[in-house]
Amino acid sequence: MSRLAACLHDLTSRGEKGLIAYLMAGDPSPDATPLLVEAVACAGADIVELGIPFSDPLADGPVIQAAGQRALRSGTTVAGVLSLVARVRERTPVPLVLMTYYNPMLRYGPDRFVADAARAGADGLIVPDLPVEEAGGLRDLADAADLALVPLVAPTTPEERIKAIAACARGFIYCVSLTGVTGVRDRLSPEVAEFTARVRRHTTLPVALGFGISKPEHVAAVAPLVDAVVVGSALVKMVGENTGAPEVLADRLAAFVRALKEPLRDHAATTP
Repeated sequence: MSRLAACLHDLTSRGEKGLIAYLMAGDPSPDATPLLVEAVACAGADIVELGIPFSDPLADGPVIQAAGQRALRSGTTVAGVLSLVARVRERTPVPLVLMTYYNPMLRYGPDRFVADAARAGADGLIVPDLPVEEAGGLRDLADAADLALVPLVAPTTPEERIKAIAACARGFIYCVSLTGVTGVRDRLSPEVAEFTARVRRHTTLPVALGFGISKPEHVAAVAPLVDAVVVGSALVKMVGENTGAPEVLADRLAAFVRALKEPLRDHAATTP
């Protein structure tokens, strides 16, 4: 069983929901990334989604766009991120899912990217701008390397398309809680329950929910509906606001992750 599958299986067996923490690789610096990933993992993040900075991130809101620009200015490259994965793997066994747009992967070479990502210790890939109709080639490469190609499903996705995406999904299905880009929101859509129930009808894989989830109250509200919750912009915003040493930032992120994880313990999954 892969590291990612084992993590999700263990969470289910404990009656616990997962916390997936998103960080931008190279923000605030490449040297800080392994420290920050280790800090959030030790604080309770079950899976870490590590973003690869890109100049045109169409699914990302202002907070993550700014993080990507900071990472690019710090000299972060695709090869550099894969090197960071190897450094992270030396510090923590937490499952790592790389979030990248297809352009950087294409420039690097999909075959080479998948091979290097697997060799470095990555466990999965999320490619938000790669539609299911065009993902077969990458999915074959990822399957051969034991990397889970995790798809995204939006609230506007028609039923038949959800079914098609679910049939090709690996690892888990990432449900986008809202229409639009990533970012901190004050409240979540009241339609989340119906949306996640629709997705569950087409898969036995774990279902995760992200986009707009930014505080423990949000996490508590959606925990009964899904198997894992993704928090990104709220963490990335803390990174962007930090003016102290990386160790100080690591402590702040860890404290926030502990608060986010608490509502996810001792939950039995329910399907509305």
